[in-house]
Amino acid sequence: MIIIKSPREIELMKTANKIVAQTHTLLEEKIKPGISTAELNKIADNFIRKNDAVPSFKGYRGFPAAICVSINEEVVHGIPDNERIIKDGDIVSIDIGTIYKGFNGDAARTHGVGEISDKAADLISVTDESLTKAIEKAVVGNRLSDISHAVQNYAESRGYSVVREYVGHGIGRDMHEDPQIPNFGPPSRGPLLKSGMTLAIEPMINIGDYRVKTLEDGWTVVTKDRSHSAHIENTIAITDNGPEILSKI
Repeated sequence: MIIIKSPREIELMKTANKIVAQTHTLLEEKIKPGISTAELNKIADNFIRKNDAVPSFKGYRGFPAAICVSINEEVVHGIPDNERIIKDGDIVSIDIGTIYKGFNGDAARTHGVGEISDKAADLISVTDESLTKAIEKAVVGNRLSDISHAVQNYAESRGYSVVREYVGHGIGRDMHEDPQIPNFGPPSRGPLLKSGMTLAIEPMINIGDYRVKTLEDGWTVVTKDRSHSAHIENTIAITDNGPEILSKI
């Protein structure tokens, strides 16, 4: 069941997502060669709690950290570790979730560290633009799959592949609510989009093949061909005046 949010509930979600966005801004300043992913996790955990929220990922289905940090061929769900040191030329995807007064915020960003390859830079740009194209379709009267199709159409037209096994989702009191939002598929299918829906839209785009697998830690998802992957996500609210991005400062 898709839960329509009241204006008051959306205001609380704005605050939850503002904290997510502020945490991303803080980490962007800290991501440098030589820092460990565990240190980034510590910074994020402390900042979120100082802002009267809690990290929603920590303990979720047993996940051990406040944020996910995925590097290069890692698509999503990378576990922060003291031994994982960020290097010049890496691309680093960070996924952050918060809970504020019972409501969730969720957003992901992919950063280039130091001098990255032209292909990696283009991958990040295309992933970001595919999210923009998707959000443009999140308007009252469209169908859910119009969002999905926009991601696939743009990314594949630029020569990249779209991860099939992981999807965006509704969000609110729960981090994952209905509906699921694939990043691929034909347009004009699925539920009608209505004002008050809140969605986390999150393209995961690969340089190589779309297929992925999960490592032995049970969490970290990598591309099967070990090509680079980027992940960018925003939480939005659908309104009568168009989509509102909640997870941007």
